[in-house]
Amino acid sequence: MISFIFRRRSIRKYTGEPVSDESIDLLLKAAMAAPSANDVRPWAFVVVREAERRRALAAIKQWAFMCAEAPVVFAVLGNPNLSDHWIEDCSAAAENLLLAAAGLGLGGVWVAIYPRTEYEKKVRALLNIPPLWRVLCLLAIGHPAEHKPPRTRYEANKVYYETFGE
Repeated sequence: MISFIFRRRSIRKYTGEPVSDESIDLLLKAAMAAPSANDVRPWAFVVVREAERRRALAAIKQWAFMCAEAPVVFAVLGNPNLSDHWIEDCSAAAENLLLAAAGLGLGGVWVAIYPRTEYEKKVRALLNIPPLWRVLCLLAIGHPAEHKPPRTRYEANKVYYETFGE
């Protein structure tokens, strides 16, 4: 069961095969199953499939290039007026979506947008996002055209018991 966590790798190359409506629905359900402070759930998601719009997202910044080739891109939005913990809540939702993608045999990668307002303005304009919503990240998702072996990045020297430094 835990193996899909180790299978979750940043996948930036995709076959071009579409991601099914059923898979998209499952990914969104997984995202929204994330923990949320006071159960506020200050998130919203924009599902982007249109090729031209995905190409425009890819052009926003150097490290967004994979959005052009991924058959679906999720924009993860948070509302700071609903919760002071929107970043944490939306980050948990984004990670749930990426883990669910790995569990479905899909690949994905997190494209950071927040806190760079110049990128956020461009995403907001492309996706018609109202000003009260912040853009945390884009998640490019598709059928992997590259294989990366499962791994963990466990580092025992970063673990302390009872107090720091012990």
